[in-house]
Amino acid sequence: MQLNQSVRFHVRKVAVCGAGVMGAQIAAHCVNAGVPVVLFDLPAKEGDKNGIANKAIAQLRKLKPAPLGAPELANLITPANYDDDLAQLAECDLVIEAIAERLDWKRDLYHKLAPAIRPDAIVASNTSGLSITQLSQALPDALRPRFCGVHFFNPPRYMTLVELIPTADTQPELLDILETFLVSTLGKGVVRAKDTPNFVGNRIGVFGILSVFAQAEKFGLTYEQVDELTGVRLGRAKSGTFRTADVVGLDTLAHVIRTMQDQLPDDPFHAHYGVPPVLAALVEQGALGQKTGAGFYRKEGKTIMRLDPASKQYVPADAKVDDSVAAMLAERDPAKKLQALHDSDHPQAQFVWAVLRDSFHYSAVHLADIAATARQLDLAMKWGFGHAQGPFEIWQAAGWQQVAKWIQQDIQDGKTLSSAPLPEWATQGPVWEARGVHTPTGSWNPHDKRFEGRSTLPVYERQIAAPRLVGEADSLESTTVYEDEAVRCWTLPAPHPADVLILSFKSKMNTLGPDVVRGIVHAVDLAEASYSALVIGQLGEPFSAGADLKAMLPVFEQGGPAAVEPIEREMQDMVLRLRYAQVPVVAALAGMALGGGCELSVHCAHRVAHFETYIGLVEAGIGLLPGAGGLAYCARRAAQQQAESAPDAPLLAYLKKFAMTVATAQVSSSALDARNIGYLLPSDAIVMQRYELLYVAARQAHTMAESGWRAPLPQRFPVAGRDGIATLTAQLVNMKVGGYISEHDFTVAEKIAHVLCGGDVDPNSLVDEAWMLTLEREAFLHLLTQPKTQERIASLLKTGKPVRN
Repeated sequence: MQLNQSVRFHVRKVAVCGAGVMGAQIAAHCVNAGVPVVLFDLPAKEGDKNGIANKAIAQLRKLKPAPLGAPELANLITPANYDDDLAQLAECDLVIEAIAERLDWKRDLYHKLAPAIRPDAIVASNTSGLSITQLSQALPDALRPRFCGVHFFNPPRYMTLVELIPTADTQPELLDILETFLVSTLGKGVVRAKDTPNFVGNRIGVFGILSVFAQAEKFGLTYEQVDELTGVRLGRAKSGTFRTADVVGLDTLAHVIRTMQDQLPDDPFHAHYGVPPVLAALVEQGALGQKTGAGFYRKEGKTIMRLDPASKQYVPADAKVDDSVAAMLAERDPAKKLQALHDSDHPQAQFVWAVLRDSFHYSAVHLADIAATARQLDLAMKWGFGHAQGPFEIWQAAGWQQVAKWIQQDIQDGKTLSSAPLPEWATQGPVWEARGVHTPTGSWNPHDKRFEGRSTLPVYERQIAAPRLVGEADSLESTTVYEDEAVRCWTLPAPHPADVLILSFKSKMNTLGPDVVRGIVHAVDLAEASYSALVIGQLGEPFSAGADLKAMLPVFEQGGPAAVEPIEREMQDMVLRLRYAQVPVVAALAGMALGGGCELSVHCAHRVAHFETYIGLVEAGIGLLPGAGGLAYCARRAAQQQAESAPDAPLLAYLKKFAMTVATAQVSSSALDARNIGYLLPSDAIVMQRYELLYVAARQAHTMAESGWRAPLPQRFPVAGRDGIATLTAQLVNMKVGGYISEHDFTVAEKIAHVLCGGDVDPNSLVDEAWMLTLEREAFLHLLTQPKTQERIASLLKTGKPVRN
């Protein structure tokens, strides 16, 4: 069936066939995005025939890291089995097969599913490396144009990359529809791959792991040394290589390696495609990594042990990176860094150069086989393997021509893993002249021998300030309205709303120091004078890590609480300025919104949050309480919830949740969780695609202004008073006696309860914000004088973690 381009295709329900680890977590991420799922698996041999699917759904609630944004989302997944429930496929717009990596099993399943699939549905396989073309042959002719590969990386909620792999029969329009759904609805980064074994991400990534095995053995490095050298020091995942392999599963790694070994016999690097003996031995023993408790590493109590391949015993891990090599890796100039690594005689430096060189060499040799452009390959490694830069980016940043000469010399000297020469495009012609594969006009397409621009799909027009690769043109054309050392006020070009002012912070971690606070007030003044609305949002993350304690502590040390009191007042005045601004203020939240960042956001007229936003009033962790309107907000919101849902219910029933959340410094696990806590309202928008955040926020602000939005009027609200304080304090006493909180935790929590309940007043007394803010300020300044609070703050500033006292 051909696609009708005049009718928009909506993915309203998804079927996931296969309730294993990947299938269940793909289902979880679909429901995170509000898309209901039918999760299929084999019928259970005993009891409920949906037992396998039900067990998988129940497990989703327990897994860490959590695949679900909130546990109740599991209710949007319907369990099903292939015997009784195939008729439910008729309700599904997208059918994703996600069973084990066996070509024969997948084909058998397709024969069973095909008659029940709607003729206009999209069908896809989540295979990590099997031939999509071979899989398609098990489908009837009518479904083949609607079939493709859609390879999610594990875990699907957190990993950005999804590879989209067509066959020769796949309709191009279908790929555009699916890419739009994956990018905007599910928030993913899509790379279009060619139908070759392991596609792009695993092809380059697994070869990189094999290179690490080979070079580590050559230069005599231990596993933990390798992980130190190939982790954050190299701009990669903190877990490095071998710890990452343990997390992924050594059996999975071995399977992907064998796929390359079996299906790429003519590859010039084929000699290195065998499963390394140490890996094969671990798999044979059942030591599969984290899921079995042992792999390259094993934890004994609190001690991390690593495998010694010589003795085959686990010995204490002792990562030692030479200081000179650490200095080379810390060098910020890419050219100087690679020059130092290349020229050094130290085995650790030689190892790092060899691993990087191998990735450059392999990526260049195979680019034309596996991807349309160099951009697709680099993005696959950034999104799928957590690399800060892709191999071509690193090569280009360090000097394309010089690095290419080094690679050629190493090939000539027999130091590389293959004698295959660099392709001609890498050493002469447009790439050589441009000094790299990424240019302002596009990235190198080796098939068409030209620089190809970025995708023109409309979904990408919604992305504001999406990161660019080295050499690409800046994506953001904005106009600065006001800027100082603390903040920047700016506007977006057409077709974005011209009447919306955007405010971004410039402080480290976007903390709220006095200059930023004044910048926020100035932005409101500007917006009221010349614009229709204001958006507060950052181009990167986090939204804000809270108040700038480094700026506040010296003030306290020199002048005591009296010196800090004006700073607190200024923070409180700022949030009230936001709440009662005469233009709508929208907070665009992503990453952390902690402490003052949370207080700022809850006082805005509206919030637009990326799904992965972690919001919390965390001051209790450092022995303080929220002092910039956070507790006033919680008290007012609890009163609103009572009035909206059950006016006759006790106010404390609504207040208690806020009290315990703040007292335990709880941070939301997602934007949905923040909505459940109460830091986001039901009306606040949640977006899945991080780079659509400012697009949505600006339009939301513009719409609010155009629809006659008015600022709220100050109103008094009821508080729980002394009776509420007594009840909450009794619960805190039980927690202290039970050993759940320390004496100082109790002191802090008691103050929080006192403020949240409105102080020593009669139950249901009506108070205003000024009353609540005074209570907050007094309690905050009192706690700041406590020695144990000062110990916690000092520990946080010194080590990044508050001491538990």
